[in-house]
Amino acid sequence: MSQKEDLPTIFDPQTLVRKGLCPVMALQGQAESAVESHSLYFEQHGTGTEKVVFIMGLNTSSFAWNPQVQHFARTHSVLVLDNRGVGNSDTPKGPYTISQMADDVIAVLDYIGWKNKRELHIVGVSMGGMISQELALKIPERILSLSLIATKPGSAGFFANLTPWFGTISLVRATFAGDDNKKADVVMPMLYPEEWLNAKSEISSDRKTNREVAKTRFLNRIGIERPQTFAGMYAQTTAARAHNVTPERLQEIGKKIPKVFILTGDADHLMKPINSEWLHNHIPDSEYQVWKGSGHALIEQLPARFNETLERVFKEGREKATQAPWA
Repeated sequence: MSQKEDLPTIFDPQTLVRKGLCPVMALQGQAESAVESHSLYFEQHGTGTEKVVFIMGLNTSSFAWNPQVQHFARTHSVLVLDNRGVGNSDTPKGPYTISQMADDVIAVLDYIGWKNKRELHIVGVSMGGMISQELALKIPERILSLSLIATKPGSAGFFANLTPWFGTISLVRATFAGDDNKKADVVMPMLYPEEWLNAKSEISSDRKTNREVAKTRFLNRIGIERPQTFAGMYAQTTAARAHNVTPERLQEIGKKIPKVFILTGDADHLMKPINSEWLHNHIPDSEYQVWKGSGHALIEQLPARFNETLERVFKEGREKATQAPWA
């Protein structure tokens, strides 16, 4: 499909259906304004009838969805993509908005032909959850279920929007860490609770700690990723900071999407759990869970539990879509 097919990937080639670049063009502002043009990298895995879209968070490539792609590609059709400004996608000139990034996702969906009504399960984590909120407002008729993971609406108030102090310091240290090994040492306690990091891993045959396993996985991932530019990092960060979905628009989401699931961890150093509570309180009929002892990267900390939970959410979304007022 493009030269991007030759780039290394973390995903299983046995489940790959296609990958490449989706061209995105959009007029900026008025008709006489310049045209923005960029490309987004995507991969599609699995051939199941149900379609899942995984949208990653701030300054992180789609490769972080590997535990979910491995699981769901066996039974579903799965789409992952690199947001503008990270991974193998282009870094168009900023500033960016979350709404623009949602339009990017729609461009990829249209490009691969995922345009039918009530066929998509949308899963977004952190900034990806912000993008998912905008998607739910832009193309609600296509969506069966919406899962908002460790994210925020931006409308919960000044203090709710502030990144916890430990997370703020860790982000700065990670940005200027220098080599990947030092960066990993900073990122681990930022994403995962210390108690979990120090415990023995249940998936390691040689009794390594969760810290050792998670660090190795992190280093493997960033070792094959294209380094992010400072421009991309800054543009994504400012877009996430400016994100704001009002209570009125959140209510719209609840009225238009059959199943909305909201999940956070109580040990999240990057996103205050009160944001997820706010989402739940303003999205009618949404489901809300707080996982004890879980950090910001709960999709990797507890992949089996997370995947099983998504299976149930997808099933409930599919069932609700056949009932009034959705049918």
